[in-house]
Amino acid sequence: MNEWLERAQEKDREDKLAKYKKEFYLGEAIHYMDGNSLGLMSRPAERSLLDVMEDWKQHGIDGWTRGNRPWFYMSERLGEMMADLVGADAHEVLATNSTTMNIHQTVRTLYQPTDDRYRILVDDLNFPSDIYAVQSILDDYGHSDGMVKIPSDDGHTLSTEAIIDRMDESVALVLLPSVLYRSGQVLEMKKLTEKAHEKGILIGFDLCHSIGSVPHELKKWGVDFAMWCTYKHLNGGPGSVGGLYVHERHHNLAVSLKGWFGNNKETQFDMAHTFDQARDISQYQVGTPHIFSMAPLLGSLKMFQEAGMMNIRRKSLELTSFMMDMIEAVLEGHEVEIVTPRAHAHRGGHILIGHPKAAGINAALKSKGVIPDFRAPNYVRIAPVALYNSFEDVHHTVMILKEIMDDRLYEQFDNKRGVIA
Repeated sequence: MNEWLERAQEKDREDKLAKYKKEFYLGEAIHYMDGNSLGLMSRPAERSLLDVMEDWKQHGIDGWTRGNRPWFYMSERLGEMMADLVGADAHEVLATNSTTMNIHQTVRTLYQPTDDRYRILVDDLNFPSDIYAVQSILDDYGHSDGMVKIPSDDGHTLSTEAIIDRMDESVALVLLPSVLYRSGQVLEMKKLTEKAHEKGILIGFDLCHSIGSVPHELKKWGVDFAMWCTYKHLNGGPGSVGGLYVHERHHNLAVSLKGWFGNNKETQFDMAHTFDQARDISQYQVGTPHIFSMAPLLGSLKMFQEAGMMNIRRKSLELTSFMMDMIEAVLEGHEVEIVTPRAHAHRGGHILIGHPKAAGINAALKSKGVIPDFRAPNYVRIAPVALYNSFEDVHHTVMILKEIMDDRLYEQFDNKRGVIA
């Protein structure tokens, strides 16, 4: 087993991103492997939140327009900071609302059904909130039967060709995840976008499990819209404000959910009862922005700008490859199944392992200082994050998992999930 530790330590010595680990709050003897659910707090994020609180203390209501971080423009400023992460222009990206609210806002705005073309194409493996939102929209338009789900042949991954084959003339819009939240499969966004547009279909992606771990070129690919959360790989904190991209070709449409922060900023405080829609992505805002839920991102996103997404992606792939190789080598015979695709082009920033006693294994890992998460019915997700996990962290995680399997320690725990998995 020393061979694996030596390899991990050698990789850590060569790691150009290793310096960022000290910027995060890591518990004693904790191997945090749940950054795909909630990223850790960083010192830059903490400082930026405290700085914004200081602005409130010093400026009161004038904090909306004074200081180094005027609140009135913070959504747009953060959008500019996220633009490179999604491969878009600054005027197309915004920090606002939550992921589910942004699905409602974008789909309700872009979806223009006809009697013959009204279906929305989704997938059978998507996160439930996305499905709830789409069904709600279809219900409101009187097209309750309009949802079309692409099935999975293996229960874990989706076929690009199967998705394309279902893009017929009855489909008005497609909403898919960029990375499947269970298996970690990365979809072929560029190809799917090209094929959708060939058939006159709008297409958007939920980037919640790819933003901050996988590079994107949304503008170059021609993607119509996308939304994402900022509390996973972007480390914005629990409930931090969501992100939104809409291609500039759609900025001439009347937004569905209108509110005063979607108004032209030059006329917003005229307080007229006629909505003067902003000309850029700002139009997708609704109510007053949640300043303290955005403030940590000012610090967190600076690290992404410094580190560079290609460097983050390279290390992320190396971390997950090392973990999968080690699991296969040291856990042979323990019925541990690696579900996540091995090909780099098809793998996001986390891996999914399966076992009949997965809930018990998840609990046992936590008791030993490893923090993963459980996904029903029999899976554990493990996410080594490039900015704060080392290869030695991965080594220790797998060795703890081996101990749990060798000694059947999972039998000491109920094989069922908690209220929050």
